[in-house]
Amino acid sequence: MINTLRITLRLSLLAAFTACSLSPDLPTESPALTDMHEPIDLRTEPNDETQRLKLNAGTFAGLYLGDPRKTLAAKLDSPDSVAILRVVENSPAAQAGLLAGDLLLEVEVDGLDTTTLSRPSEWRQIELTAQPGAKVVMFVDRAGREARTEFTLVARQHPAKRELAERFREEQRIGVVFRTATEVEARSAKLGPGAGAVIVGMSQRSPWRDAGLIFGDLLTAIDDQPIAHPQELLTAARDTERDSLELTYIREGVSQTVSAALTDREQKLTQISVPVIFSYDVARGRTEWSLALGLVKYQSTAAAWHFRLFWLMGFGGGDSDQLMEQGS
Repeated sequence: MINTLRITLRLSLLAAFTACSLSPDLPTESPALTDMHEPIDLRTEPNDETQRLKLNAGTFAGLYLGDPRKTLAAKLDSPDSVAILRVVENSPAAQAGLLAGDLLLEVEVDGLDTTTLSRPSEWRQIELTAQPGAKVVMFVDRAGREARTEFTLVARQHPAKRELAERFREEQRIGVVFRTATEVEARSAKLGPGAGAVIVGMSQRSPWRDAGLIFGDLLTAIDDQPIAHPQELLTAARDTERDSLELTYIREGVSQTVSAALTDREQKLTQISVPVIFSYDVARGRTEWSLALGLVKYQSTAAAWHFRLFWLMGFGGGDSDQLMEQGS
């Protein structure tokens, strides 16, 4: 009996030493906000296709553009160029020698300012703003070497293909869900298709609620700089050292500006550890404490609890799979 007790104590001391020497298994990402409110009627984009088809189709070059960055980590930084994904056969761009894989660096268009492109929406805005017959000079990066090409825009005969809306979540500093604006929404705000961001979800504690922003607001600019893509909002909220952003938004056709505060995640995890003697841990709905190498240990959640004494006796309880019967 004595030998058994000695072995048990030695194993307990070894387990305690091992537990104290190992680093805690910490989460790598914050948990999702439990108070995020996303109205069901905002889960899909507006049905405004009939209106879209009636809009002026603008000009055509034959270029389909996209983000050249391949990884999610890279996309967290601001882009410095856009890539040509596809060139339409026999289009002005194809005749000028542009190829899929080229990176667009700079564009000069008759009657418009020279533009450094970083988002596809900026090129679409050029196509919608320029007149048929406008000359385009384009500088591209092709396999690390800069090339110059030029072509003439022609009138677009058919509306561009409708792009599906994307949703983006920011849960660290503002607690807001955005979707890309539809072409009708973006063009009504004088933005290119794909630009702007519509608020479709907000945390109950989002500081943007206090700023007066509501579901359906179309955000168009940060510090007077047009929002060419919702990702720019996420980047601004993440990277700024300020405690607020100056936002321009449109509500019911009226443009307004507001200073919207930023916040940080509330810290709620608590852990106390005195090796061998006492440990206490509260984390995301779970409470656990123990004494004297675990001789006494208690665990509980919202649904169950368990108490252990001297490794020999334990008891606990938890919720059943039914509601209580009335009157019992």
